[in-house]
Amino acid sequence: MFRSIGWQRSPHSTAVFQALFVTFLWSTSWVLIKIGLDDIPPLTFAGLRYGLAFLCLLPFFFRSGGVAEVRQLPRSGWLGLLALGLIYYALTQGTQFVGLAYLPAVTVNVMLGFTSVVVALLGLGLLGERPSFWQWLGILVALGGGLLYFYPVQMPEAQLVGFVATIVGVLANAGSSVLGRSINRRGHLRPLTVTTVSMGFGSLLLLVAGIATQGVPALSWQSWAIIGWLAVVNTALAFTLWNHSLRILSAMESSIINNTMAVQIPILAVLFLGERLNGRQVTGLVVAIVGTLLVQLGRRRILTRRGKGAT
Repeated sequence: MFRSIGWQRSPHSTAVFQALFVTFLWSTSWVLIKIGLDDIPPLTFAGLRYGLAFLCLLPFFFRSGGVAEVRQLPRSGWLGLLALGLIYYALTQGTQFVGLAYLPAVTVNVMLGFTSVVVALLGLGLLGERPSFWQWLGILVALGGGLLYFYPVQMPEAQLVGFVATIVGVLANAGSSVLGRSINRRGHLRPLTVTTVSMGFGSLLLLVAGIATQGVPALSWQSWAIIGWLAVVNTALAFTLWNHSLRILSAMESSIINNTMAVQIPILAVLFLGERLNGRQVTGLVVAIVGTLLVQLGRRRILTRRGKGAT
């Protein structure tokens, strides 16, 4: 019926809706993590989430020939995947869970938003990627927004661990972005293979560290339900949908859609976690989001010009 009157959703529109749905799922993760942290130690929580997600991805990994793919890897390839698992899952995700255990979700969100700024600076030194004018402007704008959000700078002693953990998480997240880009540049491994192997190794490290330092927790059915939902829906399913959308969306489109999380997370935190923001913090948050978006869009323009020059 709808086709007969000319209404039909295009593949591009479907991909946009898929990507937006994934960012919504990822944003709700912050609410669920904050709730689950009342009963689950942070490192163990992160390890259980990504360990279960790894088990969900494993059948697809086997069926798609992932074993044969990794068998052909040289030692340097294996070291790269294991390093990615250490940095992106064990360090980045582990410190994010620790940060959320001590800090409001909005504060962690603002701090992690500076990952793109750190990536641009790391790319300058490690990958020889010279930031454009718009990237430098974005860095300054993002820093200004961050200063406005945190002004006057106050760090309660009870939140010091959270601040330190989140700063480590920002650096680790930026490092994993550079490392992941380096691995994907080679084009010899599919995203499913990279994710499955690195996630499996990283989640194992998280579980070992969590049990060694925090013991084995007695989890309620609600805690297991949160872990299961985060692992199956917000990680395994969301990863699959996101990669499917990337087949159609451009890098710039996916980057802009991914940035909507910076807005979704504060809204969800206010609605479901009871967090509050004053006018100065809202302004600082918006300015920081604009700055990080400029940094990412500036990098996309550089890569687009390089791609055109290569042809």
